[in-house]
Amino acid sequence: MSPKAALADLDFELVVADRIPMDKPIHRMQMNFFLSLVRVRMLELGRTDFYSGGDMFVYYSVEQAQAVAEEERQLALFESGQRAEKPKKTAFRGPDVFLVRDVDPHLREAWVVWEEDGRHPDLILELLSPSTAAYDRGEKRRLYEQTFKTSEYFLYAPGSSSIEGLRLLDNAYQSIASSASGRLWSRELEVELGTWQGQYEGVSGPWLRLFYPDGRLVPTEAEAQRQRAEQATQRAEQATQRAEQATRRADAAETENARLRRLLAKLRG
Repeated sequence: MSPKAALADLDFELVVADRIPMDKPIHRMQMNFFLSLVRVRMLELGRTDFYSGGDMFVYYSVEQAQAVAEEERQLALFESGQRAEKPKKTAFRGPDVFLVRDVDPHLREAWVVWEEDGRHPDLILELLSPSTAAYDRGEKRRLYEQTFKTSEYFLYAPGSSSIEGLRLLDNAYQSIASSASGRLWSRELEVELGTWQGQYEGVSGPWLRLFYPDGRLVPTEAEAQRQRAEQATQRAEQATQRAEQATRRADAAETENARLRRLLAKLRG
């Protein structure tokens, strides 16, 4: 079957969830945190023609989709007692976070490359853990480099203070050099990726965030709302101060006019 086959032509059901949770709650939190920042940044760049996904299946060929479906079928047989040994899941399912530019932003259950005019992710972030680090740095790196041709690939272990980055140059990944601040520049987002010590959803620690070139943080949607509210409050306070100053000047002018009128009256008398 051609990799360009339509979903309706598949002779098996496309799997969109496999009931495997992310390694730790902090991985899920970091994923959601980073996704929110990516969306904010793309909108800052004036872009609405993008799709960002997290912990979501990415299908790049019918053969891969068949392999995932077969693994899930074998797992169902094991769970029903019709297979003695639990099957291993080796077929690629998807990255932790990905961004695709220049596409319609409508919701998807999975990113199916042959249904998206052959578009693969432009940026990928994998959240490392002891059980996945070798796979992320090995087989996944080769897939993103050689098949996806993904422009930028970042790797980060939640809770750590360092990040790795790769950029596709001449069809091969090259390490992204860190800045003096230890951050990595993303051409896709036009900001730096780096760690920030702070609190997110009540949890304190280092978090992967986006930074403007001058070192300021790219705000989350909630932070941006707070900033707008604070700015509105500041503008209101400034307007009140200007009004009070105008009133004081008017009062002072009226007091001076009254003094001059009294003085003139004395002179005339």
